Amino acid sequence: MDPKVLNSLKNRLNKESFDRVKRIESPALHGFIDEYIDLCSPASVFVNDDSPESLDYIRNAALKRGEETKLAIPGHTFHFDAYGDQGRDKDNTRILVPPGVDLGHAIDTKDREEGCKEVRGILKESMKGRELFISFFCLGPAGSQFTIPCVQLTDSSYVIHNEFLLYRPGYAEFARQAGSGILDVFFRFVHSQGEVDERNVSKDLAKRRIFIDLYHNTVFCTNTQYGGNSIGLKKLAMRLAILKASREDWLTEHMLILGIKGPRGRTTYFTGAYPSMCGKTSTAMIEGESMVGDDIAYLRRGDSEVRAANAERGMFGILQGVNAKDDPLLWGILNGPGEVIMSNILVSETGDVYWNEKGVIAPETGRNHSGEWTKDKKDAAGRDIPPSHPNGRFTISLDRLPNVDPRIDDPEGFKIGGMVYGGRDSDTCVPVEEAFDWVHGIIMKGAGLESETTAATLGAEGVREINPMANLDFLSVPIGKYIQMNLDFGMGLKKAPLIFSVNYFLLDKNGKWLNARNDKKAWFQWMELRVNDDVNAITTPTGRIPLYADLKLIYKESLRKEYSEADYIRQFTVRVPENLAKIERLMKFYKAEVKDTPAALFTVLEGQKKRLMDAKTHFGDYIPPYVLGQQ
Repeated sequence: MDPKVLNSLKNRLNKESFDRVKRIESPALHGFIDEYIDLCSPASVFVNDDSPESLDYIRNAALKRGEETKLAIPGHTFHFDAYGDQGRDKDNTRILVPPGVDLGHAIDTKDREEGCKEVRGILKESMKGRELFISFFCLGPAGSQFTIPCVQLTDSSYVIHNEFLLYRPGYAEFARQAGSGILDVFFRFVHSQGEVDERNVSKDLAKRRIFIDLYHNTVFCTNTQYGGNSIGLKKLAMRLAILKASREDWLTEHMLILGIKGPRGRTTYFTGAYPSMCGKTSTAMIEGESMVGDDIAYLRRGDSEVRAANAERGMFGILQGVNAKDDPLLWGILNGPGEVIMSNILVSETGDVYWNEKGVIAPETGRNHSGEWTKDKKDAAGRDIPPSHPNGRFTISLDRLPNVDPRIDDPEGFKIGGMVYGGRDSDTCVPVEEAFDWVHGIIMKGAGLESETTAATLGAEGVREINPMANLDFLSVPIGKYIQMNLDFGMGLKKAPLIFSVNYFLLDKNGKWLNARNDKKAWFQWMELRVNDDVNAITTPTGRIPLYADLKLIYKESLRKEYSEADYIRQFTVRVPENLAKIERLMKFYKAEVKDTPAALFTVLEGQKKRLMDAKTHFGDYIPPYVLGQQ
């Protein structure tokens, strides 16, 4: 260990915090901490060792500093972000790369030297007069092939409070690895909320920066509090992990992990990739099934199988639409005592909360992210301000969930039987469909995933975007290379996971939903049967779909409701013109926007186009499933 750095840390930290840092014998860690204490100039430093006393200190600090406020339900607190700071800031998020590195123009990058100079200039003395919190975490289960050690530096007690609910504690893992040489490689996160106003929210949003330095495993976040920008271990860490995975032959994916219970007591595990606000969390929470994770999965390949682990240990979920009928498990947690952090919701004078589409009558007045609120309040452009922000969030530990899988921390991970891709699609894809094989699935279901934009990102809503594997916003390797990584990952496996697509957002000509919200349980139960060769399927030009008889039985046994043949036909009719239009959009995107697109992508697209054109010649533009089933 470097005596000079240790002496510097000894002078900057109190004895307790210094002893905690010194116990981790890592010159790289000591140098990192000392460098950013010097740059950010905090008034004091607190080092979290994951003890109950440390965690209580952080909880109390969030309340004392006004970053969180107690709600009426015991253990619940709320936080407001600044107006205009309630979504991921894509415009100011950049991956820092050295000269000569080209990730393609679909991925936002910045010269590393220039970016580091800019963000360090913003960080300089940014914590003056404040306390710096240093905390250690593990991405993935500790002591496993999935483990990635992480250290967070932040002046926000709200951010660090979120993180100890969302991630596995890491201080013991850092101490265990100390001196081994392994600890020279860890992920580093530096966050400063910047100046705050009288509401304790970041005020200088013009200097909001989210920079990811790939080649030094470091994430910088400034002048923001919104979790998607400031909780570095979440989507920002994905960029670091995707690059790491590309070098080590595994995958970091924007995926839930869910165990679906099948006949004879078996459980089959699925991963599922969905863009934000496309039903990902509600899918992970399907009642009666086994929940492992709702957002980020690490996938490792063995000789004969794929195994996955949840990178996280908590949930940073969207509140809008959560209601007692459709989300009974979440509803119980969000309305019962226990540790819950809510953000950007409406708070009444009595400390009760309301979020959009809660299923109850909204209060006439209250406080929200815009300040004091009334139902006729408008923004500067004259638009109505809703009671709760559409991207209002909750943070909980997965331990709170009654359906959490008891093996969630298993260092071996979970054997994966199926991989699922789903987006917001009003007119093209059927509710559930199986790909013909691994390559067809990765291309048409994964690389071909389209979705309409939502309030989870800043900017216009309702714009249809191509979003490969629901991971476009988080890539740190060129898109073409990322698709090839996914193609290669399934090669050579004795039994690769089956690949499926789902679509919960199909509309009829009158703009009404063709699916009920809880129908997703039926789609997943059908997929579970397919993975285990228990049911047959109808082959269509775009994939394999369920037989009506199988779905009717699943609906009756699992959802306790009838499923009409008329509904089946409306949902599973092959929409030839819409599917052909999608292929054209994909062709245009991958030819114009993506460098080094794998040749297999265009081969698969052309094959699907030919099948659709042949089907159109024989059956017309809209092909009911029973016609194909008679072939």
